[in-house]
Amino acid sequence: MKVSELFYVHYGTSLELNRCKQVKDGINFVSRTAKNNGVTAIVEHIPDLKPLEVGLITVAANGNTMSSFVQNKPFYTGYHIFCLKPKKSMTLQEKIFYCMCLRHNKYRFSYGRQANQTLKDLELPDKIPEWVNKASSTLPISKKSFSRNKIHLSERKWKFFRYDDRRLFKIERGRGAYKKDIVKNDGKTPYITALSVNNGLTGKFDMVPKHQGNVISVNRDGEVGEAFYQSLAFCSTEAVHVLLPNFKLNQFIAMFLISLIRMEKFKYNYGRKWGLERMNKSIIKLPVDESGNPDWKFMENYIKSLPYSSNL
Repeated sequence: MKVSELFYVHYGTSLELNRCKQVKDGINFVSRTAKNNGVTAIVEHIPDLKPLEVGLITVAANGNTMSSFVQNKPFYTGYHIFCLKPKKSMTLQEKIFYCMCLRHNKYRFSYGRQANQTLKDLELPDKIPEWVNKASSTLPISKKSFSRNKIHLSERKWKFFRYDDRRLFKIERGRGAYKKDIVKNDGKTPYITALSVNNGLTGKFDMVPKHQGNVISVNRDGEVGEAFYQSLAFCSTEAVHVLLPNFKLNQFIAMFLISLIRMEKFKYNYGRKWGLERMNKSIIKLPVDESGNPDWKFMENYIKSLPYSSNL
């Protein structure tokens, strides 16, 4: 079904953030960011302008095109934000499912091809899979850190390393079936594609894994530079490179490295991909020990000292 058959589609309030007064306690301001549920600021209530209602889906028509979120508080929006109101009753889980479906259409758009005119005509599933409403809409998340030790990044010297340094990684291309050839059935093997969300996971299918777990996946195409820790054996598309560690990797070290890898995103785009040869030659700056080697233990302990690290 088309978006317009499932939802009433209209623009948001189309405000300029720099003309709004930012406050600590006020109205959420939703813009075209792909993070923080689309909220970039809290602004003062504007007289005679009623905030938009809770439960609407917001969709960015350009910029971070197709960034889609369910809004859980009253809100205003910036420019080029659509609001979708279900034509029939939907659970929160169902709205989140449709947000995921909308994001999967991101590849259709670019700076020169925005979603302003075509959003309402995009095709979405007309039936909700059974697993959607069985899934919990909230996860128990603790703000506690794994360790109470306070660690500062300035405690270590830092040094540049090539990605293909013998102390870091061996990099290989993603391997697996083409997406068009995958039979849509339930399975256990994660299928990783060049997404910016959901850990790169498109789904789990009945196929033989081509890559081991406990590695880092990095998008060379699509959302170039997006990186994720893959704990399980998986398959992937060729749009993903797999960083095989030449050291003892764990989820804490991976989170440290991923944060640094993602900082390279600005160098790449659709016309300048992060190919295998280019990635091997790329450099990353890491904290080092007294011998000048990457200080993996320091990286692990730093992540463990951060809030929320107990959830890893």
